[in-house]
Amino acid sequence: MNSSEMLKASLFSVIAIFAGSAQLLGARCEDLQKLSLPNVTVSSAVNVPSGSFTPPGSTIALHVQEFCRISAMAKPVSESVINFELWIPPAGRWNHKLEGVGNGAYIGAISYGALANAVERGFAAASTDTGHTESDLSFAIGHPERIVDWGYRAVHVMTDAAKLIIRDYTGTLPRHSYFNGCSTGGAQALSEAERFPADYDGVIAGDPGNDRVHLNVGFLWAFAATHDANGKSILPASKLQLLYGTVISACDAIDGVKDGIISDPPACRFDPGSLLCRGDETDSCLTSLQVEAVRKVYQGPRNPRTGEQIIAGYSPGSEDPPGDEYHGWKTYITDPKEPMRIDFWRDWVFNNPNWDWRTFDYDRDVAYADEKLASVNASSADLKPFKARGGKILMYSGWADPVGPALDAVQYYERVTSAMGGRSQTRDFFRLFMVPGMGHCAGGVGPAIFGGARGGNDPHLVPPQINVDPDHDLLSALDRWAEKGTAPDHIFAMHLGPNNVPDRTRPLCPYPSKATWNRRGSTDEARNFTCTDEKLPRAVGEQ
Repeated sequence: MNSSEMLKASLFSVIAIFAGSAQLLGARCEDLQKLSLPNVTVSSAVNVPSGSFTPPGSTIALHVQEFCRISAMAKPVSESVINFELWIPPAGRWNHKLEGVGNGAYIGAISYGALANAVERGFAAASTDTGHTESDLSFAIGHPERIVDWGYRAVHVMTDAAKLIIRDYTGTLPRHSYFNGCSTGGAQALSEAERFPADYDGVIAGDPGNDRVHLNVGFLWAFAATHDANGKSILPASKLQLLYGTVISACDAIDGVKDGIISDPPACRFDPGSLLCRGDETDSCLTSLQVEAVRKVYQGPRNPRTGEQIIAGYSPGSEDPPGDEYHGWKTYITDPKEPMRIDFWRDWVFNNPNWDWRTFDYDRDVAYADEKLASVNASSADLKPFKARGGKILMYSGWADPVGPALDAVQYYERVTSAMGGRSQTRDFFRLFMVPGMGHCAGGVGPAIFGGARGGNDPHLVPPQINVDPDHDLLSALDRWAEKGTAPDHIFAMHLGPNNVPDRTRPLCPYPSKATWNRRGSTDEARNFTCTDEKLPRAVGEQ
């Protein structure tokens, strides 16, 4: 029995339990605490009035609309302790839909901000801590099943239980269910589509990092490229600023608009060798070691035996862009004293706290990790079961992402296109939107997506004073596609300046289309751009 068949069997068995119970459909919120679900315990069910709600462990209050708050714990296997929350609006406000919201990094926490945002929009919403409460990877030491919980099981169990609780509370299952996440949440979205195609009718997968093993190989590679054998960085902040400024000068205008944004990084032919010092090193040049380091970061790791690309390198424009909360390459590549996510290798792969990153084999160790930790990847290109159910995918990634290489999203989409039989067969259920100038899920110099959800407790929300046309909102676009069959031909993106005042808007086009300026009107207004498959024009000079 495959995973989809197992899911259907478990769902129908639980529904049968409900049908034979004495509980009345359309229960009071408080009555949900009496529910008996297989391997799930409801610890509390309380009605929360409209106003301020301060999440557990936080000092920051959220503004919320009235909802029924259900807290529960699932134990699908003996090692599991999966906490999740389900928030359900009252009958008059519920839109009869469920939104599962994603997590960030490896942090074990309920995404309260995303829950509040979903309920504000009329959705019932569910979030899980993925089976742990730690902020590092120590939760899985000696507990391999907890890796599976984090990798995919927690979100599936949460989703299955949430639908049934909604059924008991409202008297009906959700009419449509969607999953919305960025970063780890984006990987969770693709994992659901791949592993449990019946869970959701549509998913939003932002900057996904869905090939998690290879993403962590990329961190190792980039660290080794930019540090000496003692772990000392050879690329100081001043050189990252130099790189970024030079790259923008070289490649900004390749789309015909000089606006400080690289719209098509793969077309950027910048060579860091052009900055090679001709004499003594200064902040305005790169040494030969630094030139080679930058080239390796752009290139990304390859298998030394086969020459196969393990994961894409980082795009030009990701080095040190203004407004990026990760400060370009600093946070994940150049500033750490050890490779980012080294505990992934020490604790999860090799079970050796003394493992030395210098010994990593980019052939055998990658293959070993891929086999051992297949549960943390969502990289299968075969999404036929999800498409067959009518499932829809909206995926997006920032071209200036300094965490997950932007080209990794493009390459995954191309693999799916090949597996599905061509571009037209893919575009009718899966669309990718690449976001020029945007960092990891948000930030950077370019207009960003709204209606997606950032990882963890910080949803990428539209400030209350900003009115985004629902036709351009990401979640609304997914809902319309799933419910009415209307696929989005573009997504609205907006950059917020001081005091959250919009200072630039752009349309985002389904890959491989690009937004092309119509050569009339302001280049800061989306209405002056058209999505086109034509080759981008060359620069026409200053605007």
